[in-house]
Amino acid sequence: MERAVMKITICCLLLALVASLPNKDDWDIYSFHINSTVTSRYAVTTITSRVVNRMDESKEIEFHVRIPKNAFISKFKMLIDGQEYDGVVKAKEQAQQQYTEAVSRGQSAGIVSSVGRTLEEFKTSVTIASHKKVTFELTYEELLKRKLGKYELQIHARPMQPVKDFKVDVYINERAGINFIEVQGGLSTKDLANAITKTHADKQASVSFYPTVDQQKTCDACGNDGLNGDLVIVYDVNRDSSLGHIKKSDGYFVHHFAPTGLPRIPKNVVFVIDQSGSMHGRKIQQTRTALIHILNDLAEDDYFGLISFDSQIFHWKRELVRATKANLEGAKVFARNIVDRGATDINAAVLQGAQMLNVHTREGSASILILLTDGDPTTGVTNLEKIQSNVKKAIAGKFPLHCLGFGFDVNFEFLEKMALQNHGMARRIYEDSDADLQLQGFYEEVATPLLTDVTMIYIGGTNVTQTNFSQYYNGSEIVVAGQITDNNIETFTPQVLAFSNNTEIVFSDTNEATESSGAVSDSHIQRVWAYLTVKQLLEKELQSSGVERENVKNEALRLSLKYSFVTPLTSMVVTKPLGETTDVLNKPKEGANPSQWQPPLQHSPPGQPGLQGIPGGYGMPGPPMALPGILFRMPTRGVGAVPHPGFGGSVGAGSAPDPGLGGRVGGRANSAKVLKTPNLKIIQSFDTADYDVPAFFPTFNVPVMITPPQIPLPHRFLLKTADQSPPLCLDISGIRKLLHHPNSELTVNGELDAVNNGGFRRFGIHLKNDHYIEVHPKEIITRQGHTVEIHSGQDLLTFGSATVIRRDKEIDITVGDTRLVILIHDEGGEKLLWPVLKQQPSDTNVTGVLALQPAVYEEVQQTPSAKLKINNQEIDVTRSNAVDYTVVPTVLLSCWLMPAESALQRSLNDFIVTEL
Repeated sequence: MERAVMKITICCLLLALVASLPNKDDWDIYSFHINSTVTSRYAVTTITSRVVNRMDESKEIEFHVRIPKNAFISKFKMLIDGQEYDGVVKAKEQAQQQYTEAVSRGQSAGIVSSVGRTLEEFKTSVTIASHKKVTFELTYEELLKRKLGKYELQIHARPMQPVKDFKVDVYINERAGINFIEVQGGLSTKDLANAITKTHADKQASVSFYPTVDQQKTCDACGNDGLNGDLVIVYDVNRDSSLGHIKKSDGYFVHHFAPTGLPRIPKNVVFVIDQSGSMHGRKIQQTRTALIHILNDLAEDDYFGLISFDSQIFHWKRELVRATKANLEGAKVFARNIVDRGATDINAAVLQGAQMLNVHTREGSASILILLTDGDPTTGVTNLEKIQSNVKKAIAGKFPLHCLGFGFDVNFEFLEKMALQNHGMARRIYEDSDADLQLQGFYEEVATPLLTDVTMIYIGGTNVTQTNFSQYYNGSEIVVAGQITDNNIETFTPQVLAFSNNTEIVFSDTNEATESSGAVSDSHIQRVWAYLTVKQLLEKELQSSGVERENVKNEALRLSLKYSFVTPLTSMVVTKPLGETTDVLNKPKEGANPSQWQPPLQHSPPGQPGLQGIPGGYGMPGPPMALPGILFRMPTRGVGAVPHPGFGGSVGAGSAPDPGLGGRVGGRANSAKVLKTPNLKIIQSFDTADYDVPAFFPTFNVPVMITPPQIPLPHRFLLKTADQSPPLCLDISGIRKLLHHPNSELTVNGELDAVNNGGFRRFGIHLKNDHYIEVHPKEIITRQGHTVEIHSGQDLLTFGSATVIRRDKEIDITVGDTRLVILIHDEGGEKLLWPVLKQQPSDTNVTGVLALQPAVYEEVQQTPSAKLKINNQEIDVTRSNAVDYTVVPTVLLSCWLMPAESALQRSLNDFIVTEL
């Protein structure tokens, strides 16, 4: 009898929302103005772009700008033919439906995305009739933060073409008086410096930047596309009063507290440095360099300690020592000899650092704990909430913990929450040539504590933002805002209590410190209060849980909607003329990659339900399910056949060694005795038998109608670049060889889901000594010989040469010097998997999709069709979009779509395997 075999072959995802880029030669930006007004450190910036369609036909016009990450967009509008189209801020859930509908129709959506270290990118587009004009206007707001004795207002100019009427105007009004003002940034150098006009008169200052068309092509990053760079306005205010500056208006107040002339407090500082294998290469070298520079900056009355860690803890000294010349030289030797290796035990390392500070009690000093890591915990305590709980208990509010996350492999939200819980700051260190300078820069911000246990008191005040601060550092500033009870200014009394060198200091109100706002608009201080309140509520939400978290989130959402702030809880719906898609823009999280963010996509078009989870193996019959051309009754979870169990195997039936329902139909299956425990099933005592049945398994009464083999569904891969250039994207199908590391006898293969662009369904990991691991969304299966185990809990699993940690949203697998994290995405209730190589093997002979080097290409042509040059070969490409599943939450990236072999620069056969 001819055996009927069905196999659904699937491959790699990233949904493409095809959208060709508009040709910028078809329109003319005849005016581009940036106007920023700073009042009492609060900046309101408006970008206005006026564009005309010069063509004899309708054209798509794009508005594309970059704004500071710290800002909230508060207004966007378009003016077309006298008709105004305003953006409306809505709760993200309400805006989600409009976005999903647009995506399901294959339409693009408005985007706000992270770009580099300090900027986010906003873009949208609209179709304009022949010879008609459109005006775009975007407004954003931010409270400038004082660092190292100065405020910085960053303005990014990138209009995409030289503009005849290009202007940047900045106006600063500070009632305290402006101490100094400077203009920095890439747009302030060379010939462009001549386009800058600066004025400064006591309490007011202004900066104007009016470059000519020729000057707009002369900066380092400029060219025929015009300006591309930053103007950075740097200034500080006078500080005559110890209490600081307080503005009151219309029932609200804002207090800027940054006293000067205080003696520095000797500090006790412990550095906890990750030296695990993922720190290999430039990261560990830059960490050594930065640590040595930081040690040089310690004062002799400071005490310090050094801990490095992987799976073990390494102390330079087991107690804090004074920063004498001899001790510093010894510490530098220790720092130079930090070597990357092993796993990551964050819990034990931070607890050791906290213990060192707890036993070193010194009156009149300030203690600081600083953690630097580039990855997630992979050994010891790996449950993130447990680590946070342990650390909070150990520190007990006695000193701040500052967390530095090196690169984008780290779980930044985990570090941010742990820092906030312990009155510290979290900062991302970007993998770049200046990473050591970034580390030193952060240390300089906290290197000189001037006050500890700062308490801000406002008699007659209510709804006040954060009032307790662990430490105040030289060059920084504490900002508090609130409401004045019954708007009664007479009874409003501010006061600050703090400690300096173990001596309590009281800062009281003076006439010079407090003023009622005359020049400042009534709404200005209220918006400062709203901005600061929303920022702090978002931080509090991260730290909270349960009912408290929901209440905090609801209040942050209420204020975001009331003041029209685009925050992580809201979206701006960009309305357009009738017949065009509605855009929805969202603010990305700092924890995400520097790329474009969108809400999770629903892959099933309207009216067609997505494919439900398909358990494999055989057992008692379950509910019937249907697919096109396939009718079968699903069994409940049971056991499959060796050599590879059928858990989550091919639908209905599979071919050995991928059995679905009891092995290949008409092929070889196996019977098994099953022993069950709560989180583990052990399969043993196998007896082999042959079955020869026509497309069904009669023993278990599971009827299956099987169609001929289907064409493999295409899936989209992204091949990212080393710089900020758009990645390449390619469509391929089939089971993929993801990683092959011959020296460690490690092979990772991935099978994709039966949904177009639906992600990975399972992974097969082959280890030496015939160890095999199969990863599914809800369970992990291990096999050695005839012993098969199913693991569904979150306990650490050691199997052969592999260590496996399962968390709620990821599965962390370490084999030798290789670390693979499998992300678990939830798409409309369905789980899909996606692999991310967190630690690259040191060997150069590693192959597979995950081992591909970043793409390198040159754009050689944009019109009439786009071309890229790769290895001296010109390739036709089209602009497209794709969802990046290597990050959580997923993001939407713009990419260059091209044939797979052109992108890979090798044959697809190098990445194809016939079985998992």
